[in-house]
Amino acid sequence: MIRKAKISDVKDIQKLLSNYATRGEMLSRSLSELYDSIRDFYVCEEDGQIMGTSALHIVWEDLAEVRSVAVAEGVGRRGIGSKVVGACLDEAREIGLKRLFCLTYKPDFFAKFGFVVVDKSELPHKVWGDCIKCVKFPDCDEIAMILDL
Repeated sequence: MIRKAKISDVKDIQKLLSNYATRGEMLSRSLSELYDSIRDFYVCEEDGQIMGTSALHIVWEDLAEVRSVAVAEGVGRRGIGSKVVGACLDEAREIGLKRLFCLTYKPDFFAKFGFVVVDKSELPHKVWGDCIKCVKFPDCDEIAMILDL
């Protein structure tokens, strides 16, 4: 079941994201950050367990980021990532956003939704606010992608 995240999901979301952050595949998120942004998150829940998550983070009137896409170990290739990202795309269209972007190591995954690779310089400076927290800053090796809705 795909649903909006609840406060009670925050610690499970953090554990899921931490698995990827530890490997350098995603930016770590503190509990405080997750509580602050819980309304951005979707989760996939199966039998009371959080199996996947993603977030739609609004940046400006016409731009949002799809971020924090993570699927639990051992349940990949079941469409969970696609479902939680699809929920973000549906909401983006519903609220009238015009463009989405992501920073990713998995461009083929996002290309399935219509995202296209762009040079990072095409993204407005405002989107780099979280990057200062990254251990890879300023030498980001993620791939920037954009989707026009």
